[in-house]
Amino acid sequence: MQTRVADGFTLIEVLVAILLLAVGILGASAVQLMVLRTRHASALMSGGVQLAGTLADRMRANSAAMQAGDAANPYLQFRYDAASDGAPAPASVMCFGAAACNSAQLAAFDLYETKHALFSDFPHGRLAVCRDATVVSGAGALAWACAPAANAPVVIKVGWRDRRDAPGTPFGPSVALVVAGAFP
Repeated sequence: MQTRVADGFTLIEVLVAILLLAVGILGASAVQLMVLRTRHASALMSGGVQLAGTLADRMRANSAAMQAGDAANPYLQFRYDAASDGAPAPASVMCFGAAACNSAQLAAFDLYETKHALFSDFPHGRLAVCRDATVVSGAGALAWACAPAANAPVVIKVGWRDRRDAPGTPFGPSVALVVAGAFP
């Protein structure tokens, strides 16, 4: 008669298999975390471009305000830092639908809505509109400072604090959009 020997796994083989499974799970978790961080950064970048584009469209639509001189143009005076300025106060006139708004009221409403979007959607959001002859520095980085010149383009700069930034450290704009149009 033939005896049959039952083959099985040794304890070492089981422990090695569990170790490999644990390493695989940790690797998959790290990849998932990286994907979530990248998705969040992409969503912020997309939102920043949309916010700047929307403000640029509003500026072009309000030609009376944009044709005013730089000192009288409410858009070119726009600087907002959500962390230090806090929640925006509502505009004096809400220019919705059939509301009759003049150019200055429309500009104030546009800026209120931009501040509100920046405050609610971007961590420590910041926005500046200015004339800037050098949008990108010599090092290839964006900066909040503007180099105004008579014929310099109007630029919208949007930025926010990244999760990896240490609290209190300065951060530069993430988006700079040159507003097309003939503005004096």
